[in-house]
Amino acid sequence: MKTQTAYDFIEPIAFDFVKLIVVRDGSSRLFSEFGSQHVHIGDVVVLAANTLCGAEPENWVTTTTLYLDRDYLIDQVFWQYAARFKDRLDASDFLDTHYAEPAQIVRIGEDRAGLVMPWLDELVTLSAEGLQAEHFFRAQSLLFAVLDIIGPRLTVTDQRMTLTQRSTVVPSAPRHRRPRPVREEARRVAELLAGELDRRWSVPELASDVHLSPSQLRRVFTETFGKAPIAYLTMMRVERMAHLLKVYDSPVSVIAASVGWSDPDFAARQFRRSVGVSPSEYRRISRKTPLATYPE
Repeated sequence: MKTQTAYDFIEPIAFDFVKLIVVRDGSSRLFSEFGSQHVHIGDVVVLAANTLCGAEPENWVTTTTLYLDRDYLIDQVFWQYAARFKDRLDASDFLDTHYAEPAQIVRIGEDRAGLVMPWLDELVTLSAEGLQAEHFFRAQSLLFAVLDIIGPRLTVTDQRMTLTQRSTVVPSAPRHRRPRPVREEARRVAELLAGELDRRWSVPELASDVHLSPSQLRRVFTETFGKAPIAYLTMMRVERMAHLLKVYDSPVSVIAASVGWSDPDFAARQFRRSVGVSPSEYRRISRKTPLATYPE
């Protein structure tokens, strides 16, 4: 957990955690798979793992963010609905089906936000101290108190109802912290993708490079990074494209080509699906200073 105040534009970024972002003060415009939405005090942003989200603070915004490992959440769901499950896999399937929205905003209101803020502050303090074993039960009780306010207001469904819904991803090693040991084949494929982001990769080609079958690679890579190789590549391309749109003033088609998408319309669809706005709209709201021209 951490509390921070942002004044400048935040480029879209994805984490391999479930994130709860509680808005404590100020306001901001967010960009994610729910589109472009305004948030202010009393709002909680809920993001599934590997879901891109960026922000444009309106003067400033102060938030407290909880990073929750999906394995941990599966355990809580298992015990919450223990009477209906046979094993932990049932809890994972339940989580995927009933919480299929990858990004949503929960409006808990200022009164409830004021109620949870002291709990959040204590959790942040415990987190800064490293969540030592002797504080485990206190930290867990505080977290459950927060979830007791937010959880009942989450959007749930018995089936996928909209195009924005997708199954949540499996647990994986977070990209933005030191990862746990992973299979060498998965690590190598991630390096290949990152090293040549603009290359027209295929799963059979990647599988051949690491001496696995395509189906084996999909399984090994997804177990490690939470996404299939091409979906992971798409996420990295969108992240890179968002950065370039903010920094450079070149045509969208040029920037799209630089990350590996020769069809600008396809690139725009992928960008909108992940970030919530079109590339041109993202550029308009993210630019604060005159831009350079991207070197072709």
